[in-house]
Amino acid sequence: MPTWMELVKAQLPTAIETLQQYCRQPSVAAQHIGMAETVAMVVDMVKRAGGTARVLDDCGGNPVIYAEFSAGEQGNPNQTLLFYNHYDVQPPEPIDEWTYPPFGAEIHDGKIFARGASDNKGDLTVRLQAIAILQANGGLPCNVKFLIEGEEEIGSPSLPAYLKKYADLFRADACIWEFGGKNIDGRPQMVAGIKGMCYLQLWCRGADVDLHSSNGAIVDNPAWRLVQALASMKSVDNKILVDGFYDDVEPRTPEMIKLAESHPFDVDQMRAQLGLRRPLICGDENPNLHVWYEPTMTICGLEAGYTGEGSKTVLPRRAQAKVDCRLVPHQDPDDILAKVRAHLDKHGFTDVEVTQLNGERAYRSDMNHPFVKLVMETAREAYGVDPILAPTSAGTGPMYPFGEFLGLDLPIVSTGCGWWNSRAHAPDESIRIPDFEQAMLHMVLLMNRMREPIRG
Repeated sequence: MPTWMELVKAQLPTAIETLQQYCRQPSVAAQHIGMAETVAMVVDMVKRAGGTARVLDDCGGNPVIYAEFSAGEQGNPNQTLLFYNHYDVQPPEPIDEWTYPPFGAEIHDGKIFARGASDNKGDLTVRLQAIAILQANGGLPCNVKFLIEGEEEIGSPSLPAYLKKYADLFRADACIWEFGGKNIDGRPQMVAGIKGMCYLQLWCRGADVDLHSSNGAIVDNPAWRLVQALASMKSVDNKILVDGFYDDVEPRTPEMIKLAESHPFDVDQMRAQLGLRRPLICGDENPNLHVWYEPTMTICGLEAGYTGEGSKTVLPRRAQAKVDCRLVPHQDPDDILAKVRAHLDKHGFTDVEVTQLNGERAYRSDMNHPFVKLVMETAREAYGVDPILAPTSAGTGPMYPFGEFLGLDLPIVSTGCGWWNSRAHAPDESIRIPDFEQAMLHMVLLMNRMREPIRG
């Protein structure tokens, strides 16, 4: 019998062609483009891999696709692996900054360039193609399910309702999350958890119309009011000053510190890669301690008055800011909103309005769970190097509802086919074909080991 690596190589041309077709179908949730067509395409991909698909569309929003593959005759029908993916992608704009068409899925220099190639169409394709390989070579070692949603890039607002209603349908023994990739040193990076989010919009209104700036002698400026309100929430040394903001943050344990210090973090490389102009705000502490274990408050955008070419002497009628707070386990986005509101009122900014645009809680798997260790072992075999496992992603996704409705002890690990310069939300998003191939091999090796019980 051919080796698994040989079988993956034989499947690679079909996998690449499938991904190209998938990426050429736009599916931009934020712009309501191509969602129905993409759902039909994903259902067809599932069926071609030997599975069954059911489109769930009774809880609002874009449909959720449930896909199921049964264990083969030699497999374990009492064990189930769940994959989470999404079929929606980020908007491609700005179009003129793409070197190749965002929905062209062209191959150049060993890379596939397309919106969604990395986030998240490449990973869904990897997983379905790995299943097709196993189906054709002895059958699946366990049951496999998929939850494929269409609103991840807009905050997954409808997903909790689907998970709550269809919890029995999606229940599993372990879950592979949507994303992942290699760092600049070529080591696959994985995470066993994800940060939460409290995304806020703040408004300050001063008049019904923009005023001549000469009125600045007597009229309060909403832009200044908003800037002062924002400044009151964070110190110059980057401590969040909102009362109670840190109340639910878990104190760092010796194990947490040891794990952070055992993982590489090349500050000089990061500074050069991103062109950073300022020192890291964590000072001399290991950056992992802050990326993994500390909440944040970030001004994502500010808007007020005239910002075009040249000058316009105007006192703006209103100002707004977008602020995101990345949360750690035990923090509640609704509680954070209430504390921000109380802070503004306490400091005299009762006129500054604040609303929550979206909120998600953090989730963290047991790093010592046998499934987590299995993912690492098979990654080491597939990639030929030691993988990196972090307890928490610095980003946010709907991982908490999976734990809430499918069991808070559900082990979840995120791994995928991206690379350090995939540019997932930027122009020229891409994956490298060798990474795509290795990720497929990893999924084959992982599922092949799922005959044995992995529940902790």
